Amino acid sequence: MALEQSLRMVLAPPHPAARPFLIGGGVAALLGLILLGSWLFWLGAIFVAFCLYFFRDPERIPPDRPGLVLAPADGHVVSVMQAPPPIELGLGEAPRWRVAIFLSVLDVHVNRMPVDGTVTRVAYHHGKFLSANVDKASDENERNALAIALPDGRDLAVVQIAGMVARRILCDAKPGDSVQAGERFGIIRFGSRTDVYLPLGVLPAARVGQTMIGGETVIAELAA
Repeated sequence: MALEQSLRMVLAPPHPAARPFLIGGGVAALLGLILLGSWLFWLGAIFVAFCLYFFRDPERIPPDRPGLVLAPADGHVVSVMQAPPPIELGLGEAPRWRVAIFLSVLDVHVNRMPVDGTVTRVAYHHGKFLSANVDKASDENERNALAIALPDGRDLAVVQIAGMVARRILCDAKPGDSVQAGERFGIIRFGSRTDVYLPLGVLPAARVGQTMIGGETVIAELAA
């Protein structure tokens, strides 16, 4: 069963963001096969294989229990601390618990909504491209931040953060969108970080070093 699950993860269909890369690699491989020699064919084929792996987008099954905050990304927790949410979201300056998840180049990079709610704001902030596993990346790196209003009136923030290699953040969510926990909303290319700022008063259940599965792992309970 474990082997079957691992194969499903590796062989999952790619995210639509992979299309230009797959087309480019495929064209290179075809040109190498027809015109320029085997070295270009193998280079293109290896690139296509890497993109199929990196952009894999496996199905996830969120827990069937209300009131949970789910991991917005795969990876491992590098920080659990109190910090104010990004100023561009207008959620105030009061510190709240932040769970930071670092995605290596080997992790699934599709981002998923951590809660049910309504997107109230999406704000892009230009910045640096520091290593995404250091704390100051939350404040200084290029990022895309979303504010989400919960059905009970509280709010939560989720932030896509670029890293040293990641230079492209894609987000499909827009203000006014009604979203569900575990729903896909974007992707960050080639190594990154995703932070969640919990509602005021909510304590995190995640711990530093814990492995996250986006859309499935519980990082907090809203009623706790």
